[in-house]
Amino acid sequence: MAATSLVPLDPAKTRSTVSVRVRFDETDAMRIVHHGRYLGFLEIARVEWLRKRNARYVDWAAMGRHLAVVEASCKYMQSARFDDVLDVEVDLVELRAASLRFAYTIRRDGVIITEGMTRHACVDDDGKLCRLDDDMFAVLRGGEA
Repeated sequence: MAATSLVPLDPAKTRSTVSVRVRFDETDAMRIVHHGRYLGFLEIARVEWLRKRNARYVDWAAMGRHLAVVEASCKYMQSARFDDVLDVEVDLVELRAASLRFAYTIRRDGVIITEGMTRHACVDDDGKLCRLDDDMFAVLRGGEA
């Protein structure tokens, strides 16, 4: 399904890459990263994506705005192992009035090993859907600081 973004996005401004080193506790009995841990790598990269834009998720939460994950997926092509350095590329690919979607590409030594996606709804402290405010839009559309 093609993305239909309410707000025009500039891919040069909405992409960031974050490096993550695999810890031992993220591996399973086969000595590879457990499939469930990849969602954690996506979250680390997403939080750093915001930080690179001088925004902190905790500040948005303090204002009563939360980006709840409503959908997530991963496609695994190769395994990662303890001590691998993974580069997680994060792209904001869809921005709407009350939701957004990120696409992720995880590489090890330049080779794509995983692709993922998360969709988020903006909700208030009571979990009710609400619009992203103008300041949030500015951060989400802007590039790295």
